[in-house]
Amino acid sequence: MFKEINATEIKDNLIEAISKEYMLITAGNDQGYNMMTASWGFMGEMWGSDSCMCVVRPQRYTMEFINKSDWFTLSFYGDNKEIHKICGSKSGRDCDKTALTGLTPIFDGESVYFEEARMVIVCKKQYVQEMKEECFTDKEPLKWFPNKDFHFSIFGKIEKVLIRK
Repeated sequence: MFKEINATEIKDNLIEAISKEYMLITAGNDQGYNMMTASWGFMGEMWGSDSCMCVVRPQRYTMEFINKSDWFTLSFYGDNKEIHKICGSKSGRDCDKTALTGLTPIFDGESVYFEEARMVIVCKKQYVQEMKEECFTDKEPLKWFPNKDFHFSIFGKIEKVLIRK
């Protein structure tokens, strides 16, 4: 199963893990949840705590759960890209992504993560803000937003890190 470690004990190259391996952002609880594939975000220290930041577009179903919840998780699955194909291309509004991926949910207080993960980062939501076009001092990243559907930045205090035993 899992072993809990301190966030400062994470051995991964987190830039590579997020951008190449990808992660699932999951929010909700045993009454309902959704997860999505993400490959943008970062981790470090913020407001005196080990923290992370991930981004979610406003139309994503997962954003509805992030808005309703005080918790979210980031989970990593090694080279299992099939999970990310499903969770990055299908909406939980239209299908049961848990069944399609074969993932086994674990409900841990007000957070959700999956038994198959190799690493899980459980976060308490601290700050959410929509990006605004006028705030981009460098206009080059605007190419990622042809529909002007700017991400929400979600900051979380890392409360728990779980690694596969």
